[in-house]
Amino acid sequence: MSELKVTLVKSGIGQTEKMKGRLLGMGLTKREKTVVLQDTPEIRGMIAKVSHLVRVEE
Repeated sequence: MSELKVTLVKSGIGQTEKMKGRLLGMGLTKREKTVVLQDTPEIRGMIAKVSHLVRVEE
C-alpha cells in the first residue's frame, strides 16, 4: 500500500466538531504538523471532507 503525507495548513478553530474530529482522527493537532498515513478509502474520505485545511503529497 502507498502512503500519503498530510500536512495541516489551516487551523481547525472555527470549524464544526465533525471536522475537528476528522483532523484529530488523522493525528493533525497543530498547524503545519505533517503525518504519514496509509492510502485507504477511509483516509481518502476524511481528507476529502477537510481538503480546504490540508495539503496532501503522495
